[in-house]
Amino acid sequence: MTGSGSEAAPTTVDTSRPHPARVYDWWLGGKDNYPVDEALARRILATDGTAVRGARANRRFMHRAVRTAAEAGIRQFLDIGTGIPTEPNLHQVAPESRVVYADNDPIVLRHAQALLHSTPEGATNYVHADVRDPGTILRLAAETLDFARPVALSLVALTHYLDGEPDGDDVYGLLARYVAELAPGSFVILSQVTPDLSPEAIARAAEHFRAGGTPFYPRSLAEFSRFFDGLELLGPGVIPVSGWRPGPEDVAAQAEGIVPVYAGVARKA
Repeated sequence: MTGSGSEAAPTTVDTSRPHPARVYDWWLGGKDNYPVDEALARRILATDGTAVRGARANRRFMHRAVRTAAEAGIRQFLDIGTGIPTEPNLHQVAPESRVVYADNDPIVLRHAQALLHSTPEGATNYVHADVRDPGTILRLAAETLDFARPVALSLVALTHYLDGEPDGDDVYGLLARYVAELAPGSFVILSQVTPDLSPEAIARAAEHFRAGGTPFYPRSLAEFSRFFDGLELLGPGVIPVSGWRPGPEDVAAQAEGIVPVYAGVARKA
């Protein structure tokens, strides 16, 4: 793995406030988090008992969606909001591909430099940048990816940290900026927390996130589906995450109850 985009990245980890990547790591059973992250993760879990199952369901969805894209012939992936590496990573699911990871947490950068090595058949790179800076991410990703050819763009469990207002994050405009750079035949892979399936628990979880300094914006089915405007949704469409082309482990997980997360994959015509 080369160090694209990492040279100017900050190296100091802020342990005074929780970070979504590290909270997610705690839910996945990882060790790369701090007391402040664990405290928030536990508060949210006490409010929303599906948080751990949701994190794991999101991870399995990413694996299934990446395999679906690879089986369709996609050999390039841009994964924004990578998080702390948890095996199998995307480049291990699609080992003959060119993969660029992007995240804004210095601890993710450190792990990426140590763990995200290219396979002999493919190439893996890492960009330290925020999703709100598409110019930097796209410019540095282009050192590894050929945007004249199809790319699978993955933002799994990321959009609920971004607001949709034009004078704020403008998450819809951001996604449109990324999609505009994709060649026909590219894929878009998304998942998002929703209030539809567990409104009271998600409202309280959102309050915990915001109190910890992390904006949080659960979205309804209509609001999430809007991300796919102008794209061709793959079957079964937008659906609770464990039900998207489920494998045996997902079927078993569904028996524990639905997690309040929507998922979908679409193709750019």
